[in-house]
Amino acid sequence: MIIQGHFINYDNEFFGQVKINNKGLIEKFGQNLGIPDLKYNNDILIFPGFIDVHMHCREDTTQMQNHKEDFLSASEAAINGGLVHIFDMPNNSTPPIDNTSFLAKKNLTKKSKIPVTLYAGIGPKTKPLDFNVPYKVFMGPSVGDLFFSTNNDLENSISKYAEKNISFHCEDAVILEQNKNQVNHLKKRPQEAEIKAIEFALKLIKKYKLKGKICHVSTNRGMELIIDAKKSGINVKCEVALHHLYFNEEKINKENEKILQVNPPIKKKQNCDFLINAIKQDYVDFLVTDHAPHTIEEKQKGISGLSNIDAYSAIVCWLMNEKGLPKKMISKICSYNPGLFVNEFNKLKYGKIAENYVGSFTIIDPNKKITFTKSNIKTKCRWNCFEDIEFRGNVIKTIFK
Repeated sequence: MIIQGHFINYDNEFFGQVKINNKGLIEKFGQNLGIPDLKYNNDILIFPGFIDVHMHCREDTTQMQNHKEDFLSASEAAINGGLVHIFDMPNNSTPPIDNTSFLAKKNLTKKSKIPVTLYAGIGPKTKPLDFNVPYKVFMGPSVGDLFFSTNNDLENSISKYAEKNISFHCEDAVILEQNKNQVNHLKKRPQEAEIKAIEFALKLIKKYKLKGKICHVSTNRGMELIIDAKKSGINVKCEVALHHLYFNEEKINKENEKILQVNPPIKKKQNCDFLINAIKQDYVDFLVTDHAPHTIEEKQKGISGLSNIDAYSAIVCWLMNEKGLPKKMISKICSYNPGLFVNEFNKLKYGKIAENYVGSFTIIDPNKKITFTKSNIKTKCRWNCFEDIEFRGNVIKTIFK
């Protein structure tokens, strides 16, 4: 296959052609490689395939949450959002915490239309697996039973995982317990819970020489701590989620407050602006969904988590069109950096338009208008937190290999 158009890497962009061989890898790129099978004008943007390093596909060996999502429906929704590779979190009914449970869950991913990399969970009694995988730790209660109640218990477990790749959900368990009877979700999970947990996570990352990642940062101070840690040489990366950039407290009302309930909660507009500015300054490594599908009925009962993966590329276009994020920065946080993360655990190379990299692409029309409705949502839970909002720009084709 030969694709012709406007290609965008994190460090360069060019108008030309890319040739993909029968193994699905990029064989050549340049000019006059042949008659193109797909041809786009300069206004259409062709990125290395977008990758989401943080979502919840829900399926595990119990099949207890398949009514919300499974690996097939998650992959269809991901493709609809312009994604070519996804990472699934371990807070399942039967979490993948050892060799056997991890491989059993991995077997279920075969139904996915795109590759799925699994995180293994860390709990009070777990130990590292016998093969190289990314790990996830929930520092305090979230959705599921895999979490810690004290920092001492957390450190006792983390000490077994020295030098491993660990992602942290940062909300302090003690602060959450102290505020569990507050009047609303934001007060039950105050920003101090995230800030204090990030402080402790950074200490653990440094002490045990971890390859650390802080998940879905939502506070100014939390991001400042991570920036300071990066500058001091601590090996830490960070994510920012779609909803923490787009939504703010001012957009929450009685009609949508249960739909927009998420951990950590939506913050003030100044937090959104601060996080977007941190992306522009190259302090944010990954743009993620934290897609956590529940049924509408479950949401109305107060369960936290947002369905949003179908809208990944629409929010990318919103960041470019409305917030001034450069195209190369989009390629860095949606393709290149996630590609480096994928490449640590997979044989194929993702994240860049270069020879011998995977021939996967997210093709964007930055001017195509879309309003999400039930008819153009692929997730099994059949709703999206960005429904009824008009966006300028969206994915027009997702190519995998």
